[in-house]
Amino acid sequence: MTKILFLEDDKVLSETIIDFLEDEGFHVTHVANGEQALDVTFNEKFNLYLFDVNVPQLNGFELLKALREADDKTPTFFITALTDIDSLSEGFSVGADDYIKKPFDPDELIIRIKAKLAVINSDIIYKDFSYNLQEAVLKHKGKIIDLGEVQKKVFHLLITHLDQTVDKMQFLDVMDQPTDQALRTHMTKLKKTTGIDIVNVRGVGYRLEKS
Repeated sequence: MTKILFLEDDKVLSETIIDFLEDEGFHVTHVANGEQALDVTFNEKFNLYLFDVNVPQLNGFELLKALREADDKTPTFFITALTDIDSLSEGFSVGADDYIKKPFDPDELIIRIKAKLAVINSDIIYKDFSYNLQEAVLKHKGKIIDLGEVQKKVFHLLITHLDQTVDKMQFLDVMDQPTDQALRTHMTKLKKTTGIDIVNVRGVGYRLEKS
């Protein structure tokens, strides 16, 4: 079941949106302030965050910034009465996936949520491999391939940038020990584990080619 964390301090609006979401089969956890939302994310994993901005204790922008800094990549929608370009810019700069201005049609919200979930729940197919973006699970001919935590992050960068050279610095950013030698070692291990041909673009980075 798709789980949504909903942050909204307006009681009437909350009840309306929760009814719409639950009618569509979503499981909704509702909180009324940013601190509550942050606490809940430590104990439970969600498929999507739906955050109001102007809420008590920790506003939506501050909350998402803290989550992104903690490497929480859960898709996030802001719903807010703030309509100025600066607020819109701030929302996306802290890592929002979408921004819905109040008042809005709940049906529009449902359409946007379903569209986003359809994308993140789809698998990337590469030769005999399939990779689920949401779960970060790699399969070869239907069989799961176990990867170490760093190898998962390295592979994610490669598979989500097919036919594009990924800059070396992007790989170093996801490594515990970010050195050129460690990166070469991870690439060698990843090749050995998967059998995938990873192209080394000397002095630039690495890439996976579709053909």
